[in-house]
Amino acid sequence: MSNIIYNLNEIHKAAAFLREGEKSKLYCYYGALGAGKTTLIKALIADLGVVEAGSSPTFGLVHEYCNAAGDLVAYHLDCYRLQGEEEALDLGIEEILGADCHIFIEWPQRIEGLLPPSRTDVSLEIEGAKRRKLSLGRKD
Repeated sequence: MSNIIYNLNEIHKAAAFLREGEKSKLYCYYGALGAGKTTLIKALIADLGVVEAGSSPTFGLVHEYCNAAGDLVAYHLDCYRLQGEEEALDLGIEEILGADCHIFIEWPQRIEGLLPPSRTDVSLEIEGAKRRKLSLGRKD
């Protein structure tokens, strides 16, 4: 597992660190509320050429993001409010996980049994008032 410590001004450096050596387009984000999961995903979405800025999925569980040509670039799922894997299946998680695009999942522990083994696990921790520690584990 490798890690990096960054602040908000270095968010794109952290995003580049995440994508370096990318083997899977599925990223699972673990961390406490306020650890910076959504903020980091917004930076990744912007780096992928999405014209619409990433929004917090607080009021929606699934967001789709497209590039200027209208091609699907990413799905962003927030599983925090899911009561279990059955709800994820009702949302169409199988279709989402089978899509040929980047997939960013917050609170993946709520649907752990549905996730494929090939993915990148991202753990975020608060390191003081303005810094975050990102730990990266790739699974094949």
